[in-house]
Amino acid sequence: MSKWLCSQRNRVFVRYGADPLAGLVRDAAGNLYGTTASGGASGLGTVFKVSAGGAETVLHSFTGGSDGEYPYASVIRDAAGNLYGTTYAGGASGLGTVFKIDTQAHETVLYSFRGGADGEYPSAGLVRDAAGNLYGTTNSGGSSGGGIVFKISSAGKETVLHSFKGGKDGEYPYASVIRDAAGNLYGTTYGGGASGWGTVFEIDPTGKETVLYTFTGAADGASPEGGLVQDTAGHLYGTTKYGGALGAGTVFELSPAR
Repeated sequence: MSKWLCSQRNRVFVRYGADPLAGLVRDAAGNLYGTTASGGASGLGTVFKVSAGGAETVLHSFTGGSDGEYPYASVIRDAAGNLYGTTYAGGASGLGTVFKIDTQAHETVLYSFRGGADGEYPSAGLVRDAAGNLYGTTNSGGSSGGGIVFKISSAGKETVLHSFKGGKDGEYPYASVIRDAAGNLYGTTYGGGASGWGTVFEIDPTGKETVLYTFTGAADGASPEGGLVQDTAGHLYGTTKYGGALGAGTVFELSPAR
């Protein structure tokens, strides 16, 4: 490839973004919305829209300042068309943000993590309730450094629902949480638990954490890095990165407690 072609390709990456690590959301018109972890005007990631006809629009290019940088996770979309997501770094303290992009492509930082008890480095996406509250995780920070589960109100107020201690309660929640109709949150931690190989946890609406399962690192799996899905009967499904019969990971089902 000629130097000129390489140069043009790099300019395209800078302009339109590069390294889309996360999934997409879709609106009723067939438009797709997502993030790139790098590229954009400052090389620090973008939020984009791709029309049903394949035309891309960069809705926001992160600058690495107060607006954030490196959006590793997907966005979610409300009924009005506003998008919500996280950046792994950047923000007022350089430790990540929760952001909103409205239908006019204007970005608002709803919360900047400070790196203390409030958490730091959110690598996962968000879930939203009917009142507009957002829920998510940071994979480090919190009172013991093992990550947190947080709630951000529609006014931008953060509440730490749980700080992982790194013991039996788990540590390092790399994935997002899911939420059921009763307001309970479910998620995974990569480490911690009774055997140190990660957990599946529940946090009820009062903020009480219950460890539903601790991985042993054997046939049942180890180190769940991804999130969960839940069926109408309350069964949870997910994956582990390691463990299993061949040591290459598992797909698991966790039945609800009876």
